[in-house]
Amino acid sequence: MASSNFIDHVKVCTRSGAGGAGSAHFRREKHVPKGGPDGGDGGRGGNIILEGNRQLWTLLHLRYKKHAIARNGGPGAGSGKTGAQGKDIILQVPLGTVAKSAETGATIAEITEPGKQHVINSGGRGGLGNIHFKSSTNQSPRYAQPGESGKEEWVILELKLLADVGLVGFPNAGKSTLLSTITAAKPEIADYPFTTLVPNLGVVAYRDHRSFVMADIPGIIEGASEGKGLGLRFLRHIERNSVLLFIIPADSPDIVNEFTVLLQELQRYNPELLDKKRLLAITKSDLLDEELRNEITEELSLPLPYVFISSVLNQGLEQLNDMIWNALH
Repeated sequence: MASSNFIDHVKVCTRSGAGGAGSAHFRREKHVPKGGPDGGDGGRGGNIILEGNRQLWTLLHLRYKKHAIARNGGPGAGSGKTGAQGKDIILQVPLGTVAKSAETGATIAEITEPGKQHVINSGGRGGLGNIHFKSSTNQSPRYAQPGESGKEEWVILELKLLADVGLVGFPNAGKSTLLSTITAAKPEIADYPFTTLVPNLGVVAYRDHRSFVMADIPGIIEGASEGKGLGLRFLRHIERNSVLLFIIPADSPDIVNEFTVLLQELQRYNPELLDKKRLLAITKSDLLDEELRNEITEELSLPLPYVFISSVLNQGLEQLNDMIWNALH
């Protein structure tokens, strides 16, 4: 899919429906000229609802839908008839979508399960008909309740990709090459920084028909947590990954320092990211002879599993998949 089609942030004006008015009706029949009150209640106004859809992976379809307006409830009628309920507006969103109030920034709902619905703006309640106000001292109430008005609120929808494994690394570390090699994903690959401008997802086929989902996140640079580069815009996609796979090329001047810088950026953005399981893949290992590989192994003093891989020559990829699967399970 073209990068311009990946939309992970939209703002929508939601307006729930108003409740219908209750009826102040009286029973009038041929042989009952002065019957009692029988006005029914007004119908509930329509809700604005978010529903998870696993077939979607972007908010593109909502990019130009600036308003979501639900129908009002119908008024009550005689014979105790309740007014029709206002039609709900159901917005289909990809899994991992977070709805926030544009005014306060408070989280309204998080969509993580397919088919599950969350009401983000409730419709107004219908008013009570005059049948509810009959009493021993007032047997002919000539009034009924009006319906509650609907609510209007601007809502921000943010997508945080749901993936088992998130690739973390500097630009040109080999993340996209790895994703294209072990999955059917076809991210853009080139020898210049920030080739990847949007996250890419791919499904990795594992043994015995098992699989896991891998996400390639645009490269992080030092200062990304402060808004430099593309990091701040896409760091949120790492929040929902179960395992973080750090990608560092074998020709890096200092692998340990590069890993430390990446870890610091994640910590500054969200300290909870440090609670996730971490793995390390040293890419472009086809550039190393046995002596250089032994030197790097001796210098590595990181408390996490690591593996040498070459996406170009398919070296170490089975070992990498085993390491990821063991971390996930």
